[in-house]
Amino acid sequence: MYDTIIIGAGMSGLAAGIRLAHYDRRVCILERHTTIGGLNSFYRLRGRNFDVGLHAVTNFTPKGARKGPLARLLKQLRFGWEEFALCPQIGSEIAFPGIRLKFNNDFEFFRSEIHRHFPSQKDRFERLVQSITDYDDLDFDTAGRSAREVVGQLLSDPLLVDMLFCPLMYYGSARENDMDFGQFCVMFRSIFVEGLARPFAGVRLILRKLVRRYKALGGELRLRAGVSQLKVNQDKVSEVVLDDGTTLHAHNILSSAGYAETMRMCDDPQHTPTGGSGQLSFIETLSVLDKQPSDIGYKSTLVFFNDSDKFHYEKPRDDMVDVRSGVICSPNNFAYDQPLDEGIIRITSLANFDRWKALSEDEYRLAKLRWYDASTASAVRFIPDFRSSVIETDMFTPTTIRRFTWHDNGAVYGAPKKHYDGHTHLSNLFICGTDQGFLGIIGAIISGISMANQHCLK
Repeated sequence: MYDTIIIGAGMSGLAAGIRLAHYDRRVCILERHTTIGGLNSFYRLRGRNFDVGLHAVTNFTPKGARKGPLARLLKQLRFGWEEFALCPQIGSEIAFPGIRLKFNNDFEFFRSEIHRHFPSQKDRFERLVQSITDYDDLDFDTAGRSAREVVGQLLSDPLLVDMLFCPLMYYGSARENDMDFGQFCVMFRSIFVEGLARPFAGVRLILRKLVRRYKALGGELRLRAGVSQLKVNQDKVSEVVLDDGTTLHAHNILSSAGYAETMRMCDDPQHTPTGGSGQLSFIETLSVLDKQPSDIGYKSTLVFFNDSDKFHYEKPRDDMVDVRSGVICSPNNFAYDQPLDEGIIRITSLANFDRWKALSEDEYRLAKLRWYDASTASAVRFIPDFRSSVIETDMFTPTTIRRFTWHDNGAVYGAPKKHYDGHTHLSNLFICGTDQGFLGIIGAIISGISMANQHCLK
């Protein structure tokens, strides 16, 4: 009998496991796949290591900072600041037709950019910033309000509104063309106020630190151990049944598999889940260059781009991918002490899971080639053309995301309806991770910590 079984060895599951193991709880993390991390993982292809999911760690604060999510998670998990070896971004941009807003890890610089490009919105923007500063992350009653509605009441320039929403949505919205106001506030602070960073070794370093600490504390990790069923007796999960038929028992179950996905595991015919599955998925291209991106003139860390009069953040209805907007990232362009061995450029675009899923194997292979070219061609309108320097490529699609996260529709950020308190209809089954509501690398870790504290350390 375990104290807690955690479903999923992603960031939130590993963090929850560490937190519980610190208090001598008997914990077992179950992971269906052969490796940890979910989509925020890494793989090796033709002699090269590639990160998946991680562009940058948000919520960055310098060493010694005592406030903010990063300081909180380091304290809760008992890590030193230097153990994650985070290097700050060089500088990023939001690029729309005829205008670019630059930002870095100094909020005053971003504030000056807003004032310079949108002088008529100066006072309105300051009121928005005050509203974001005043927002209580634990105010779950107002967290689900439409951010478009709230922000639209404070700002009167639709271009500025779209430019603010573009990076926040791409980095944390499960809702089409909108996001919860609570999530807007969290993402605004994490990207613009606190900032972005990355370990020199990428996501591998973070995952290895987490799993080694978890195991050192006596936590049990089972790979190739997917959960097929949660047996329900009255108002509790009584048994956890694995894909191979093994049956496990625990006082509490903490699932990072997603709300709808977890509900389907329950053999509870009396319960009808509310809220639909997420629809927002992505493709991402990876290009290895024979030189540093800065050598061809690309010196930004991230470029969030949009080429339309209005920013559209929605599942493509008429094609497999929407290349009108996206995110360009170079993991080279952080303030490392030494350069990465090779240049990397990653491009993320919105994609239609259903269309990708319907392809045959041959059609899928050709579609990857086609959309690599289309995505890259769209991106080089906003950054220097790097295509002549490419020596290796790869790409993941919505079906890749589905395979490694098990999320319906390959939805990176899960379902639009979040369960901020982590409760389900069963008294010992709780949600953490994307469908609990804290997104991003730091958000996922905080989610695991918070739900473990609230529900499993009573």
